[in-house]
Amino acid sequence: MEIPFPFRRTHLPWLVELVARLVVALLYRVRTRGAEHVPATGGALVVANHLSYMDPALLQLACPRRIRFVGSEDVRRSHGFFGWLFDVSGTIPVTPDNALDTTRRVIAALAAGEVVCLFPEGSISRTGQLHAIRRGFEVMAKRAGVPVIPVAHDGIWGSIFSFSGNKLLLKSPRLMPTPIFVAWGKPIEPAKASPARVRQAILDLGFEAFEERPVLRRHLARECVRALAKRPGHLEIVDRTAERRPVKAAQLLAAAAALSRHVRRKIPERRVGIVLPPGAGAAIANLAVICAGKVPVNLNFTAGKAAIEAALRIGEVRTVLSAHAVRTKVPNFPWPEQTRDLREEIAAAGGKRAILPWLIAAWLLPNQVYPWLLGLPEVGDREEAGLLFTSGSSGEPKGVILTHRNILANCWQISSLSILPDSAKLIGCLPIFHSFGFTVTLWYPLIRGCQLITLPSPLDARKIVDAIREEEATVLVGAPTFLRPVVKKAEFSELRSLDLVVSGAEKMPDDLYRAFHDKHHIEMMQGYGLTETSPVSSVNQQDPPLLTETADLQQGKRTGTVGRMLPGMTARIVDPETLEEKPLTEIGMLLFRGSNVFPGYLKDAEKTAAAFHQGWFVTGDLARFDQDGFLTIEGRLSRFSKIGGEMVPHGTVEQTLVEVLDLDQSEGPLVVVIGVPDSSKGEALVLVTSLDLTSETIREKLLAAGLPALWVPRVIVRVEKVPVLGTGKLDLKSCKQIAAKAGTG
Repeated sequence: MEIPFPFRRTHLPWLVELVARLVVALLYRVRTRGAEHVPATGGALVVANHLSYMDPALLQLACPRRIRFVGSEDVRRSHGFFGWLFDVSGTIPVTPDNALDTTRRVIAALAAGEVVCLFPEGSISRTGQLHAIRRGFEVMAKRAGVPVIPVAHDGIWGSIFSFSGNKLLLKSPRLMPTPIFVAWGKPIEPAKASPARVRQAILDLGFEAFEERPVLRRHLARECVRALAKRPGHLEIVDRTAERRPVKAAQLLAAAAALSRHVRRKIPERRVGIVLPPGAGAAIANLAVICAGKVPVNLNFTAGKAAIEAALRIGEVRTVLSAHAVRTKVPNFPWPEQTRDLREEIAAAGGKRAILPWLIAAWLLPNQVYPWLLGLPEVGDREEAGLLFTSGSSGEPKGVILTHRNILANCWQISSLSILPDSAKLIGCLPIFHSFGFTVTLWYPLIRGCQLITLPSPLDARKIVDAIREEEATVLVGAPTFLRPVVKKAEFSELRSLDLVVSGAEKMPDDLYRAFHDKHHIEMMQGYGLTETSPVSSVNQQDPPLLTETADLQQGKRTGTVGRMLPGMTARIVDPETLEEKPLTEIGMLLFRGSNVFPGYLKDAEKTAAAFHQGWFVTGDLARFDQDGFLTIEGRLSRFSKIGGEMVPHGTVEQTLVEVLDLDQSEGPLVVVIGVPDSSKGEALVLVTSLDLTSETIREKLLAAGLPALWVPRVIVRVEKVPVLGTGKLDLKSCKQIAAKAGTG
């Protein structure tokens, strides 16, 4: 339901109403769903998320009844205008000192049959995420005997009245009305309206509201093309594959446009393989393929031959775009007959002569015209936009379908946080076949405009350090395996430009965190995601600054956690065996919902069905939330062993070994614990290591560290090097094969 203009009358004086109408008409387009859950008569307590100073006006527009709001006394006193507005609207002021009086006034208003709205977070969010739900509202509802109506709105974050980008009123106003969606939840009985339940309800409604964003229906190629055409002179990519090569937005766009016409004519298949390292070539190839109306499939050239052949077969990929240099470096890759060199394909498309008209168009034409010239559709939505294959750490690789909606959602979710502003200079060394490289260091910069500095490999720490120093990069992301050599080899002066280092793919080791913090005074931020979530699901960010005199301290990060979920996501914690729902604060299997969650695996209905439970994506990770919404990942369920009825976490045993043996894993992991079948206790632990260790030493050290005897590995297997995938993760499949051969002795 869309709120018409002019909107319904409120109890505000006609002058205030007139001004409100004008502001809303100029700035917002409000739609709503579920407003019928607000009772037609009698009292009701509305609880909502709080993202801007305009929230009361938006909620009033979406509500069929007049609302009386509860607002901060500090805000009321901060300016005469707010004091006047509180008075004429009947807003009930609240401070810590007058909380009891406020409670009485709210109860009286509810008992009198009014609809009262309060924001249970206590203040406007300055991170764009839902913070802790404060107690007090449940007492009001119980004493007044009225239902609690949860509500969440989406779309206002990023406006000039929000704190997005750590700014207030200093952002450029939007030229078009901002789409706002307000989702109302079902009434909660006052006796059941706990902070935990209300928080869960608001998160669920936030997911519903985010799903209604118009941008999610758009076409990924169209969004990239419009963004690039809007900033033709912007330095888009600094390609450091060989010699330093700066590429401006217009150059990248023109090359991709010319190549896309050629791909559309010459490649009949729907999916096109791409085997290229991070760089301008990979960006041009991916953009050209999707502009040609086809699906880019970035293949993992570090995987085994069998896994690559399976990916080619599952994806029905017959044509691959690559480069002669890449083919030379990976000769064991099962190159299909139709393997084409990117440079030669651009030349066959017409080369500079074909690129020039597109280059001129990028500089002269409005950015809205460029997609029309390329014949790009306006709607992509739930159509396949990319295909990635899981690393194959266990079993045959699975084809993860990512839609236009998935990728666009994740880009907008990330951009709502403070971690990757448009002004960022991002090191892009993660492979494009990795989900993080695919979304965060490929599509995100094309859409959002942050500068990308590319290197061909995440393993060359010296080149990464040189790039950070010479290009004055501000953001570095990677798996701990890739970040260790960087912190080890870099001098303090070489990383001075970095504002942010984000660790993902696996748990961030404490020693790595301390190394960045102590040596370079950089606080690492841990994040979490999966290929199936496009991939970013949660991440820590810096604590937001205090921008007003009335602002309170808010947390954007919490050590030991992977941060809060991205906006528009919601979660469940369930028992890993029965899948029965548990409180979010208890340890259990983590389930997700969000616009960034994939629709399923290609040609594998059985695995797709196993990946979802009643519409929720089953992550396979054991996790818990705290009351502030910070997520802690305890580990993969597959990385736990049930021994004698007790769940033993492999990661805890590994981390303890690293600490008690004082291991330096800067060149890669040295110890990994694997569970193998055991007839007597269900499972037994095997330690796979490249070190000369004895069972006696391991047992003595672990017991002295306080670990139970049940957690001590029974067998030690010596290897030349612990297997690692090209993504930086442990190659668990190979490790399991090694451990299985050793058995339990």
